[in-house]
Amino acid sequence: MDLNPTKKSTLKGYLYLLPALLILITFNIYPIIKSFVMSLYTDFDFFTGEVFAYGFGNFVEIFQDPNFRIAIVNTVIFVIGVVPLSIVLSLIISLFLNSKIKFRGAFRTIYFLPYVTSVVAISIVWSWIFHYDYGLLNYFLSWFGIDPIAWLRDPQYAMPALIIVSVWKGLGFNIMIMLAGLQTIDEQYYLAAKVDGASAWHRFKSVTLPLLSPTLFFVSIISIINGFKVFDEIFALFDGRPGPGNSALTVVYYIYQKFYEEWQFGLASAAAFVLFIIIFLFTIIQLVLGKKFVHYN
Repeated sequence: MDLNPTKKSTLKGYLYLLPALLILITFNIYPIIKSFVMSLYTDFDFFTGEVFAYGFGNFVEIFQDPNFRIAIVNTVIFVIGVVPLSIVLSLIISLFLNSKIKFRGAFRTIYFLPYVTSVVAISIVWSWIFHYDYGLLNYFLSWFGIDPIAWLRDPQYAMPALIIVSVWKGLGFNIMIMLAGLQTIDEQYYLAAKVDGASAWHRFKSVTLPLLSPTLFFVSIISIINGFKVFDEIFALFDGRPGPGNSALTVVYYIYQKFYEEWQFGLASAAAFVLFIIIFLFTIIQLVLGKKFVHYN
């Protein structure tokens, strides 16, 4: 059967996409489906793979678990604390790095280094910084007459400490993305605004922000998704514990506890699926808002 040129090119396109689609299906789509199916296992033998009963009992149990409710609240607090602060700081620093300053390339490298550095190494360094007796942060606060703070031992300060580390680590990626967005803005827009007598603030508000909005939109989506999936920083910073008194317990850490520590695979899968739904809903909300507030060139 002969194919016309359009069908041939379409088939060729699908053949080029096939390797990526196989990887996507194997490592993304299949685990999501399998996780949902496992969340319905209410009675099964893990070693033989035999399932004796299905149901929604795992979902009922996790929502009745006070630790899961704590994990959701802590995760939301973490996202609210990290995302806006990270975006604002990244925007300010990227504007600074985009200006004509000396050693601009060196500064860009310095800001990007934390992003490519091991989480374990970063957590060790920050553990020293947060040290109650010898930490640099408490030493700095003592200049202002503030008593030492037990950042990693006090439940009240565990989450702020985690937010500080996460913001610092994620700045590099956000800065590079925003720098790329800033460099796509045509200089002619700024020249025209100067001719019209616009101040630096008005040029930022009327030129930079609207033209950078697609980049800010992308960074916000990625930041929120990564915020909901936080785990490595918690595990490394608090020595394999979810903070003092579960003060840094997040949904992903809750899933880790149920799956790897307690071997309750059905509960872990149910919690993972709930997290997937939460991230999916937040992404949909952002996409809807993006159509209203994002200005594409």
